[in-house]
Amino acid sequence: MDDRLKEKTLKIIQILKKEYPRPKIALEFSNPLEILVATILSAQCTDKRVNIVTEPLFKKYKTVKDYAHADLKTFESQIRSTGFYKNKAKNIINAAKKIIGDFDGRVPSTMQELMTLPGVARKTANIVLYSGFGKIEGIAVDTHVRRLSQRLGLSKSDDPVKIEQDLMELVPKKDWGELSFLLIDHGRRVCDAKKPLCNQCVLEKICPYPSKKV
Repeated sequence: MDDRLKEKTLKIIQILKKEYPRPKIALEFSNPLEILVATILSAQCTDKRVNIVTEPLFKKYKTVKDYAHADLKTFESQIRSTGFYKNKAKNIINAAKKIIGDFDGRVPSTMQELMTLPGVARKTANIVLYSGFGKIEGIAVDTHVRRLSQRLGLSKSDDPVKIEQDLMELVPKKDWGELSFLLIDHGRRVCDAKKPLCNQCVLEKICPYPSKKV
């Protein structure tokens, strides 16, 4: 790995930490089960919409058993506005059943175990581990992280798993958890997918992207 790229990456993190001093996930939750459900619902959906949906949802479904015994059609209607609601409903209910059957009713706290749950890939597992358990095993790569990693020259890949591997080589492990939220915050506020505000960006001087036409 190029030492200059590592140095540049550390500078990027330093600047973003100054710009966004308290980076955290936008999803609202109070325990590992809620962050698991919210993260599954967040696929192809805004965090704002998910929070609107989960506010009444979390009041009705408080335990893993509540989700496992949920009526599929009723649950689908309750999460419909998040999109892809049929798959999401099926995954959440089946994940709850698996948690009861395989993990004594407790949301698992390792990458390997979490990824056995329906609807859970590395991104979701990383978010649940970091936000729900305070564990760092990887870097959650969503659409914002993927876009900014490419624009900043931190990864040339379009595959989230490869992007995560590239970032893990560049970034100190202590920063893995926060990195996703730093990039997400910056992606939402400045580095928009269609109209990035390059002239307002704190990373403009070290980012190779401004020289390209949008």
